[in-house]
Amino acid sequence: MTSADFLAQEKIWFDKPRYDEAERRYYEHMNGAPQPTQDAGANSILQDIARARENIQKSLAGQQQQSSTSTAADQGELVSRIKSLELENQSLHKVVEDLRAALSKLECRVSVLEKSPAAVTSAPAPSVPYTNGTAVQQKSSAPVKKVEEEEEDDDDFDLFGSDEDEEAEKLKEQRLKEYAEKKAKKPALIAKSSILLDVKPWDDETDMAKLEECVRSVQADGLLWGTSKLVPVGYGIKKLQIACVVEDDKVGTDMLEEEITKFEDYVQSVDVAAFNKI
Repeated sequence: MTSADFLAQEKIWFDKPRYDEAERRYYEHMNGAPQPTQDAGANSILQDIARARENIQKSLAGQQQQSSTSTAADQGELVSRIKSLELENQSLHKVVEDLRAALSKLECRVSVLEKSPAAVTSAPAPSVPYTNGTAVQQKSSAPVKKVEEEEEDDDDFDLFGSDEDEEAEKLKEQRLKEYAEKKAKKPALIAKSSILLDVKPWDDETDMAKLEECVRSVQADGLLWGTSKLVPVGYGIKKLQIACVVEDDKVGTDMLEEEITKFEDYVQSVDVAAFNKI
């Protein structure tokens, strides 16, 4: 069986849409329907387009009116600003003119003041006495005469001035003498120093007790020996570290080193480990 025979036996209505369209047109014709739906849709679209055009024209017209009003307002504001600036300019001109007038007056006054000292110096000045290198102008000659008379009176009554000066000098000499005696009786400060010495022996067989005895045997005015100790150096050798207090004017480090190094059998060298003022 072929496909055509098979389709011929099938009960399928392939032309149903055509028949439905014909039936619709028939009923529309019977009912007196107006224009087709396509024409109605086109008319509605045209109406919407026309309305949109009208709205666009109205909006453009409104924008033009707004722009015209805004430009008018801007022009009015500019005009008002220009007027205010002109007024400010006029007031500034007035201020500048007033300042110039005041400056000219000041210049005139300064010139007058500069000329006035010359006129004053040219006038004859009365006699002026000097006091401590500075001149003092006199108003009249009468006060000068009074001062001279008072000085003359003082000279007349200054008969015992020389005796008073002699007594003052004697009193001054007496006080200076008393001060010198008091200062001489006062004990003077003695400068002292604390010295720490390192005394090194020759070897580890040196008798350190004998070495310390030799060091302490060094005596002098202003020398006082203090504590001592043995400090290990190395290889069994120990050095003697001894302190002393000396008067700077009487005993020095050089003298101590010379006196201690005289014990050649025990002492190899002497060093100053510390030196402090007391």
